[in-house]
Amino acid sequence: MAEFYVQILGCGSALPTTRHLSSSQVVGLREKLYMIDCGEGAQVQLRRMHLRFTRLNHVFISHLHGDHCFGLPGLISTLGMLGRKGDLHLYGPPGLDEYLRPILERFAKGLGFQVVFHIFDPGRSELILEDASVSVRTIPLTHRVPAAGFLFSEKPKAPHLLREMIDFYQIPIRCLADIKKGMDYCTPEGEIVPNRRLTRPAEPPKRYAYCSDTAFRPDNAALIQGVDLLYHEATFLEADEERANETRHSTAAQAGEMARIAGVKQLLIGHFSARYEDEEALRTEAAAHFPNVLLAKEGLLVPL
Repeated sequence: MAEFYVQILGCGSALPTTRHLSSSQVVGLREKLYMIDCGEGAQVQLRRMHLRFTRLNHVFISHLHGDHCFGLPGLISTLGMLGRKGDLHLYGPPGLDEYLRPILERFAKGLGFQVVFHIFDPGRSELILEDASVSVRTIPLTHRVPAAGFLFSEKPKAPHLLREMIDFYQIPIRCLADIKKGMDYCTPEGEIVPNRRLTRPAEPPKRYAYCSDTAFRPDNAALIQGVDLLYHEATFLEADEERANETRHSTAAQAGEMARIAGVKQLLIGHFSARYEDEEALRTEAAAHFPNVLLAKEGLLVPL
């Protein structure tokens, strides 16, 4: 499996259908899982896709509509029954803690771990998580309730050691960590071996942007400029733009236009309205503005 990937758990909009589950996905990065939104059925999808609950420590909620957060109580309860000990970190807009605390008090007493709330201001872009693998910033969105997307930026990797050069100079193991940090090597005879001779650069770090649910926000293009993958909602076709405007959602054409002006490498569209049985029409409409488009579907895994 890719070192950095996105896997779709659910990509439907608010009205449940037999074709799609509510919004949820996971970002896999360096053996860690980060969940974005947690609609109903998310924990079942984790099981179905053989994703390990123990690797999940951070859940990001874009906004407080049920199709994006009704799966949280069940997920947290299950983690308790599995004997979890490590803290679970939840990131969301104001009101997330008020929604969950009474439910946890009634249905999840005696958890062996802490649920730690990180409440952010959805009206501005801010850094909400930084660890050894990734930094996560919010992306302000325009919806009927306060909402934010998320930008995942992979941390730069250490350069790769050139095994043949390490063997040639008979470099001790104790020196390898310093070489990976960029230091030169001094041989016992006093010769300085440049770091560039001992390593090759790692792959450039990747970035992933998640924008759902939102009206068209071209001003966000600067925040997500050049990302490797953009997930953008495409709830409606252009023929239903009036409905999109009423509900503060985007059309597939607008999703394609956002990808174009932001200069992203690949576009993944989702959050499909239940009214469309042929979702290929949504992909076709987005592709008229940006050719590299994928349709989200449950189980889809997209490597970055």
